[in-house]
Amino acid sequence: MTATTGTARRRLRVAQGVLPYLLSLPALLACIGILIPFGTAVYYSLQRFRLSQPWNRGMNWGDNYIAFLGDPGFWNTLRISLTYAFLTVGLELVLGLGIALLLQRRTRINNAVSIMLLMPLMTAPALAALMFKLMTNPNFGILSYVAGLLGFPDMRWGASPSTALLTVVMVDIWVYTPFMMILLLAGLRSLPSQPFEAAALDGVPRWQQFWRITLPMLMPYILTASLFRLLDSIQQFDIIYAMTQGGPGDTLMVFQVEAYLTFFQSTNVGRSAALLIILWAITFVLSNIFIKNWLRLRARARGVS
Repeated sequence: MTATTGTARRRLRVAQGVLPYLLSLPALLACIGILIPFGTAVYYSLQRFRLSQPWNRGMNWGDNYIAFLGDPGFWNTLRISLTYAFLTVGLELVLGLGIALLLQRRTRINNAVSIMLLMPLMTAPALAALMFKLMTNPNFGILSYVAGLLGFPDMRWGASPSTALLTVVMVDIWVYTPFMMILLLAGLRSLPSQPFEAAALDGVPRWQQFWRITLPMLMPYILTASLFRLLDSIQQFDIIYAMTQGGPGDTLMVFQVEAYLTFFQSTNVGRSAALLIILWAITFVLSNIFIKNWLRLRARARGVS
């Protein structure tokens, strides 16, 4: 009986020792699945590698990155990518917060409206871009017709360098504003009611309640939603490529579109990989900035700082 009990205890200790490794195995496999393509991209970015010239392949040890410093096309890509990302995130944040404030009260109508507003988010971005491409067609598009009624009969939308950015930003806002709205709505509905009740008893106006109570308490949710959208916007491909293929000219040549065209049209694997590594570095820096601010705000809310 004692031997049986000792064996059972040893098996239990072994099981307890192995269990953490078994539970972490899926995460380890996912990490390996991420690191292998990343390492391959880093390796290719350090090479002189064109698919059209396989005999001329070799290591150039960073020449692809050095070439970007004197390349006006690269700086245009960087400028357009950051402009697009911050413009879309800023506008979607303002619109999403406004809609969330309107739907803050828990009523059947507000719940139904919030569900209906999520419908654009269920549409594939490339499909949404094609829909807007039809709606902005100068011959039969409804948006072109409305623009004509408003005094803009020659609105060229994505075909003009002056309005191409506006067009793709409009599509991005239509698709992703519901994402901002639902996250901020969840944050608003989770805020404690006591500070607002005390402010109402003291006669504090609603607009001061928003600036002094709602906005500071909601800031961690705002940073979280903005981080998710910023990381997605700066890597945007499908909306821009479906609408304009990065054009007209290089007006909308963001990182993902530039890397795609460099790979499949110019067959320059090394330069394409280097562009994606630089994009990863930018997203890494931006995400660290957002996360540090989020941790600081959380610590302040807990009274640590």
